[in-house]
Amino acid sequence: MTVDPRTLASGKDYDSLMAGFRWKLPSSLNMATQVCDRWTAEDPERTAIVDVSDAARHDISYAALQALSWGVQAALEARDVGRGDRVGILLSQSPLLAAAHIAAWRMGAISVPLFTLFQHDALENRLADSGARVVVTDEAGRAAVAPFDLVALTEDDLPDRPETCATAETGPETPAVLIYTSGTTGKPKGALHGHRVLTGHLPGVEMSHDFLGEPGDVLWTPADWAWIGGLFDVLMPGLALGVPVVAARLAKFSAEGCAQIIAQASVRNVFFPPTALRMLKAEDARISGLRSVASGGEPLGAEMLAWGKTALGVTINEFYGQTECNMVASSCAAKFPPRNGFLGRAVPGFEVAVVDAEGRETDAEGDIAVHRGAASMMLEYWQKPMETREKFRGDWLITGDRGVIEDGFIRFVGREDDVINSGGYRIGPAEIEDCLLTHPAVATVGVVGKPDPVRGEIVKAYVVRKAGADVVAVELQNWVRSRLANYSYPREIAFLKALPMTVTGKVIRKDLKARAVAETAADDP
Repeated sequence: MTVDPRTLASGKDYDSLMAGFRWKLPSSLNMATQVCDRWTAEDPERTAIVDVSDAARHDISYAALQALSWGVQAALEARDVGRGDRVGILLSQSPLLAAAHIAAWRMGAISVPLFTLFQHDALENRLADSGARVVVTDEAGRAAVAPFDLVALTEDDLPDRPETCATAETGPETPAVLIYTSGTTGKPKGALHGHRVLTGHLPGVEMSHDFLGEPGDVLWTPADWAWIGGLFDVLMPGLALGVPVVAARLAKFSAEGCAQIIAQASVRNVFFPPTALRMLKAEDARISGLRSVASGGEPLGAEMLAWGKTALGVTINEFYGQTECNMVASSCAAKFPPRNGFLGRAVPGFEVAVVDAEGRETDAEGDIAVHRGAASMMLEYWQKPMETREKFRGDWLITGDRGVIEDGFIRFVGREDDVINSGGYRIGPAEIEDCLLTHPAVATVGVVGKPDPVRGEIVKAYVVRKAGADVVAVELQNWVRSRLANYSYPREIAFLKALPMTVTGKVIRKDLKARAVAETAADDP
């Protein structure tokens, strides 16, 4: 390519990168051009995706990816999908998933990533809230969305590839993708992002992989591309930077499966969620040939970082962000050594601070916040103006996490919300509580995360039965599993006579959390 698409110059030190960085957001900006069409014009046969999902290796060029996206775009346009319409994408790691997002963005529509493990209620909530009329999926997904009044498109439904497709006039603030949060304080909210969101991710992705985009780099993650961590920490940045991205979703995570994918696809750069790293450590895995490993979602700790250096041959770079504003801080072993107990430093382009209740910066513990103006910051919560206003304190977006900043390094203290980090998934307790409360035998319920050595946390539910009801734990587990997602059902359920409540009738989750922690301690030998 004639111009290096990277946003950071690897030859500069961290302070120089911070001081010299400015967001370059042209008035005309479309992510389809960034991740596909620009490359096709300059290097059409360059490998975009390495697909090893069926055990064989298939290298998908940018030209082939563009042609597939044109087919999706033609199918959407034939069904009167237009600018601003929402397009659900219910697929796992695959070229079609990438092509569907690209097609939606090129035509000015809004893509809505959906996880293939979502069950009826989880899908219904997101599809109804977004107003999506069309879902791009496969045959399994077609069956999952059959109860809903919408059009399901699979690859078999695509017309003959047109010779070209038009690109809509879009800019940095034009809505492009609607990504739902974990629902930590109620039902999941849709974080609406503009076409600038990809540009906003690039500095942090580059930094967390010790300047991703070096010759020979190949990027993979076991995390699903339906989440912001898979979609905008891996897939789209890799495509934008010209780094081949591997499509390979493990049916069941294992060290052997990871090693096989890494060897088969010549992977050099991996985003491993913390749970994946813990599982690799538990299996005493040894993986060679990697140039960088990034991890985010929860702190790893000194022991895990030390293990990573020995077992993976690299220093794991931790990064930090959330659906509303991602990739805001990161470690970068190529520029500064990690500091135990700290998740890294602000990424160039982001002003990260700890603020007090009035929104003033403080040296003490407070709320981790990000200043307005960051390119990866959401436009708004979809159709929720009040919740959008509440997310900000003056010009600071409040993450909901507590922390301290020392010498520019950010130390994570704890989550102000009650998000559960289990197996690499951020799980909101409110959605699970709402689901359990629909069971005829449940009177009251509180859901918290219980510490677990492998998963980080497991979902634990404390349930009060209705008078005369005789429901058992497995029945409630199956109730949630069949309605939400296989990863979010309560792995443990305890039945209580009453739950700790505030005077206004809200469950005091911190008391339940303390109980779960005490149970874990009692379980340890």
